[in-house]
Amino acid sequence: MNIVREFPRNVETTENLWIPMKDGVRLAARLWLPEGAKQDPVPTILEYIPYRKRDHTRVRDAANHAYFAGHGYAAIRVDIRGSGDSDGVLTDEYLAEELDDGLEILKWIADQPWSDGSVGMIGISWGGFNGLQIAALAPPQLKAVVTVCSTDDRYADDIHYMGGCLLGDNLSWASIMFARNALPPDPEIVGDKWRELWRQRLEGSGLWVDNWMRHQRRDDFWKHGSVCEDFSKIKCPVMAVSGWADGYSNAVFRLLEGLSVPRQGLVGPWSHKYPHQGVPGPAIGFLQECRRWWDRWLKGERNGVEDEPMLKAWMLDSIAPRVEYDTRPGRWVAERDWPAAGIRHETYRLAPMRLAPGDEPVSAAVLEFRSPLRLGLFAGKWCSYATPPDLPGDQREEDGGALVFETDPLKEPMEILGPPTAELELSSDRPAAMIAVRLSDVLPDGQATRVTYGLLNLTHRESHEHPSPLVPGERYRVRVQLNDIAQTFPAGHKLRLSLSTSYWPLAWTPPEKTALTLYTDKSSVSLPVRVPSDADAALRPFDPPEEAPPEVRTQLQPPEKGWRVVRDLAADRAALEVIDDDGAFRIDSIDLEMRSRVTETYSIQDDDPDSVRGDAYCLREFRRGDWHTKTVTRTILTSDKEKFHIHATLDAYEGEERVFSKNWRTDIERDMV
Repeated sequence: MNIVREFPRNVETTENLWIPMKDGVRLAARLWLPEGAKQDPVPTILEYIPYRKRDHTRVRDAANHAYFAGHGYAAIRVDIRGSGDSDGVLTDEYLAEELDDGLEILKWIADQPWSDGSVGMIGISWGGFNGLQIAALAPPQLKAVVTVCSTDDRYADDIHYMGGCLLGDNLSWASIMFARNALPPDPEIVGDKWRELWRQRLEGSGLWVDNWMRHQRRDDFWKHGSVCEDFSKIKCPVMAVSGWADGYSNAVFRLLEGLSVPRQGLVGPWSHKYPHQGVPGPAIGFLQECRRWWDRWLKGERNGVEDEPMLKAWMLDSIAPRVEYDTRPGRWVAERDWPAAGIRHETYRLAPMRLAPGDEPVSAAVLEFRSPLRLGLFAGKWCSYATPPDLPGDQREEDGGALVFETDPLKEPMEILGPPTAELELSSDRPAAMIAVRLSDVLPDGQATRVTYGLLNLTHRESHEHPSPLVPGERYRVRVQLNDIAQTFPAGHKLRLSLSTSYWPLAWTPPEKTALTLYTDKSSVSLPVRVPSDADAALRPFDPPEEAPPEVRTQLQPPEKGWRVVRDLAADRAALEVIDDDGAFRIDSIDLEMRSRVTETYSIQDDDPDSVRGDAYCLREFRRGDWHTKTVTRTILTSDKEKFHIHATLDAYEGEERVFSKNWRTDIERDMV
């Protein structure tokens, strides 16, 4: 990373300012201004998220927003109502209230003496979501969006459900937000009322996981904020960005296809990170790419952005399976439009133990399979946060419990770009079942690297909005779309398709152990094959990554990171233990000490679906002088055939005194999940 210390414009930073809402609530913001903006107004870059500008994202905010300000933009980072130092209570994601506040923020920005009235929104994850959602409201001040690691469809591709299956990350993320929502504002910003605001949050934020799990199908709850419901509502240019190790890469391709405004898609090898900090690498000069985008659409400079290819993607080279990578070898490729006319769909038919080219005659077979419920312990995380080792390991660890089909060794190299699709004819012995479909690159020595995968709750085979139970023994034709990917398969390698009836704990297990029967003569997989283009080599290269100086953070206690698969053979218990401990550190500029620890355990015993359990613990602690607060949360999710069971606790401490404690116990009917 190149740290840039001198910019075309000097930067003035305002630690906190208040943005008034019409109902009297004040939102807290941090502002970076290029020198002279009050005399010569400039466009503004807005990031609007609940992740605490004062501390949690402080280091990143300074590196990004001071960079934009140094290049002639006002940059403002706003805490959503009920988060950080803002007034109010935050009770869920992407509420109408959040979007209404966003519209007021845009109007407020346009009225400031340093603003020329044009605003761009940028954000990763939550900020990427609400950038799209606010764009769909077509406010006149919003001229362009950069959305990173976000989605257009809150049900199809978010942290809650995938293919109608409940994701383990739903519990993980709910637990993280449960703890974060319970944190107090900083007394140095809000003054003596910090306890009052803290108490409001502790009592009012609620248990979000309970709400999310009461909406197990794609109902109006998920349609709200899903801009795919009407892409035409977005009127401003959109740059959509993600990475192959992220959970949100599919949305880039849907946005390119669905939007009619100027748009660009960028997908690298990265996890859930901004691309200039991208891991796995190579990282790129992403802030420079944003500047070109802003220069074109906020300043009106004719810099050729709209003439560039619609899609730039990192074509992954074949590599041995690892649970973490510093870099992923590959190359940048581009498509002028998406969908790309040059991609052909090549079909392989399923036959016993084989994937056969579509024109090759194959023998029909009827194959029954029932996977161990623990299959999936080596699947990695639905969304990698560059908290290694959270990527999928060697697929041979999983394939013993799956139905496996392989090609012969490839005679010529092959590359794919887009979503592989499996068309399967199946029957089930139970009314509710799921299927996980994995595509792997098998190296000549037998190692298998997962390339992409897809999940489908088979009660959602026709609709995520109106699922219906399976009739045991009845044959169904289902389509499973795997995640979009760009991957090269060298000559001599094999392609492997693996089918399983479980993928725990990435996805919650079905209510009963299920056997599926596959009818191979009606089953196939289609691959989006791309012919390499000489034009790829002519792409404008990305600049090296750079940013403004981040704020200094002094580590006081070492971090601890780990993923452990534990098998107790005597008890027939299998568990995945995840540790994400940042240790203790001090943000020197505000003399604030912080401590953060998250542990998660996902376990199953005796291959019994009633024994499945997720247990998430979060600790957050602040200390400055005599001010010392700590919150501890724990969320436990279990299930049986009929219901999900949630038990959660929240304890808050000032010094050594516990000042708040609450328990939740709730049961939720399973809705064919």
